Amino acid sequence: MNRKEHWETVYTKNKDTEVGWYQADPEVSFSLIEKVSPSRGSVIDIGGGTSRLPEKLLDHGYEKIAVLDISTAAITRAKARLTERAGHIEWIVADITEVETLGQFDIWHDRAVFHFLLNPADRKRYVELATLTLPTGGYLIIGTVALDAPPRCSGLDVCRYDAPSLAAEFSPAFRVVEETSHIHTMPSGKLQHYIFLTFERM
Repeated sequence: MNRKEHWETVYTKNKDTEVGWYQADPEVSFSLIEKVSPSRGSVIDIGGGTSRLPEKLLDHGYEKIAVLDISTAAITRAKARLTERAGHIEWIVADITEVETLGQFDIWHDRAVFHFLLNPADRKRYVELATLTLPTGGYLIIGTVALDAPPRCSGLDVCRYDAPSLAAEFSPAFRVVEETSHIHTMPSGKLQHYIFLTFERM
């Protein structure tokens, strides 16, 4: 099963509240975005799936929002949940490692994709696209599973990070401006440790 088939299966067979990364309120991601974008700049959410982040951004006055996910099923479900508000969001179905351009955004957010990129070449393409997408002074917010998290998520191996190892992936194009630790409670009740880094595009 290739990467796209895997995620189509995940979103077809599971309800939103059954996946380990589900959040009724994406408060950590939103607060990190708010810190670097008080003027309500443009935001792209990488691996957004069926996250509640887009509607929270809409609720708080963000006008240019894009969601990218590899799964058509996830995007279809998210659009259906938002009903007419879905028209205020740009929806992109794509594998982030195969995208050549996304236009420009002030903020790049991801708490779902980067730790699944096991191949260094895929991570290199990801960083190159983020560098192309964000202007100098733009912000990159990355959340990944921490070093003490399980080595697999959703049936796939993951790369676990601490602040220095994650920062090294994005240097020298980005510099770290904030580090945040977060303990996510899964729908099952299990705890998952995350690390978030906020970077500034140099």
